[in-house]
Amino acid sequence: MPNPVTEVLPVGPAEMRAHLSRRLALETDCADVFAALRDAATKREPPDFVVLDVRGRAAYAEGHVPGSVSLPHRDITAERLAAWPKETVFVTYCAGPHCNGADRGALRIAEAGRKVKTMPGGMTGWVDEGLPLAAGREPGSILSGL
Repeated sequence: MPNPVTEVLPVGPAEMRAHLSRRLALETDCADVFAALRDAATKREPPDFVVLDVRGRAAYAEGHVPGSVSLPHRDITAERLAAWPKETVFVTYCAGPHCNGADRGALRIAEAGRKVKTMPGGMTGWVDEGLPLAAGREPGSILSGL
């Protein structure tokens, strides 16, 4: 008997795999960003990506992902991105899933010819996961909140 879940048949496994692989190439989540930052900091190595907080500077100063760099999406240009090597992978985040700043920042980064993923949960997701925050104008350390 049809129901709201099965009345539209699911795609086959190969199509679902392709869809989810594509999504994971475009997005990452808060827990994975935290784990990667923590592991790099524990090894005293830089992470192999740069986390960009694309909200306004005042919001960043109030609280941000430790280790993230404040670069509001309106300020993202190819010239600003030149501060990092060409092969750098960027991860953008904003206030949360209700905000499109991460997408706006990622679009500017992609238009500059650089690699980027978004972290759709943003600050809302980070806080919901109970992950540590840094405050102030400096990036802070992911290890300081542990």
